[in-house]
Amino acid sequence: MEQTAGNDDTTLRDGGIHQLGGSYPGDTLKVGVIGLGWAGQQHLDAYRELDGVDVVALAGMEADLLAQLTGEYAVPHAFGTWEELLDLEGLDAVSIAVPTFLHAPIAIAALDRGLHVLSEKPIARDGNEGQEMVDAARRAGRVLDVAFNHRRRGDIQVLKRIIDDGDLGRPYYAKASWVRRSGIPKLGSWFTNREMSGGGPLADIGVHVLDYALHLLGEPKVMSVSAATFAELGPRGRGGNDRATALSTNFAYEVEDFASAFIRLEGGATLIIESGWASYRDEADLMDFSVFGTDGGADLRAAGAPLAPVAELRVYTEKDGKNADYTPEAKPGRAHRAVVEDFITAVRGGETVWGQHDGSIALSRARIIDACYQSAAEHREVQL
Repeated sequence: MEQTAGNDDTTLRDGGIHQLGGSYPGDTLKVGVIGLGWAGQQHLDAYRELDGVDVVALAGMEADLLAQLTGEYAVPHAFGTWEELLDLEGLDAVSIAVPTFLHAPIAIAALDRGLHVLSEKPIARDGNEGQEMVDAARRAGRVLDVAFNHRRRGDIQVLKRIIDDGDLGRPYYAKASWVRRSGIPKLGSWFTNREMSGGGPLADIGVHVLDYALHLLGEPKVMSVSAATFAELGPRGRGGNDRATALSTNFAYEVEDFASAFIRLEGGATLIIESGWASYRDEADLMDFSVFGTDGGADLRAAGAPLAPVAELRVYTEKDGKNADYTPEAKPGRAHRAVVEDFITAVRGGETVWGQHDGSIALSRARIIDACYQSAAEHREVQL
């Protein structure tokens, strides 16, 4: 296994395509993955399943894990830092699966080198950093995608079709949540340091809830938010979860452990979201979505989420004045595999497609999260 650390060896001899305006039909795409935790390994697995894609470099600080993964996935180049990986000639794209405070610097550096970028969510610590990433993607004319894997759930896709087909009429009220009992990702890690994470569960899992809810509702414009955040368990050392991969540190608990937001949408509809790492409730995580429409409603409930492959999904409607409720059939979604496949499809689509993938949707989510934190801090409704 070749492992390089820079100098003349950091070159893929058969090169890559880096001219602006280039496309990649039929060419093998050479990809680097930055970050070795759960998310990074999801990207690795997904790339491995795709024809015409080679993961040629990994970067991560955990030396033993780096050696293990480069061997397991037959990756020819391994680096201890992301800067070294980006200096590798011949790359076409990178995946970024590292702590949130690193998303913007890595993505911007990669885009400025002419690379396409797939980043884990959230796009950045706040909307201002996210805007810098979007600006870099537009400036470079390259793809910037953000991994919102839960909108790829099979049950959410089924419900999306039902809503889009008009079966529920006009949605006017929706509620969505992802809540845990003991799910703070390693107390004292970067997750609970505001400077490194940008926020607590609202920024971590709440952004997923916000994404799939607005996706289901057809991307309505958000007019205002009124939010509240709470830090009742984390500061007392309760609600921790050691299952998540994170660098163990001794940071103070600086973020919320539960958040709720009331969101006004253009046209008069409203959306309530809840996100919590820790609260006294059932032990199984819950991810859900409920909607009332003028001609019907629906409940989606994934107890044990995100491990539950298919949620309970029920649609409430009527026909000829009589109850016509039904349970749609849904299959498991493809999660990160679909995210990575969509990213590669966009990269292969060329210039006419790249401009449609500039991170704008993820940026809009960040702006809404920012407004929620501002609302919670100032105890007032915030207009967007």
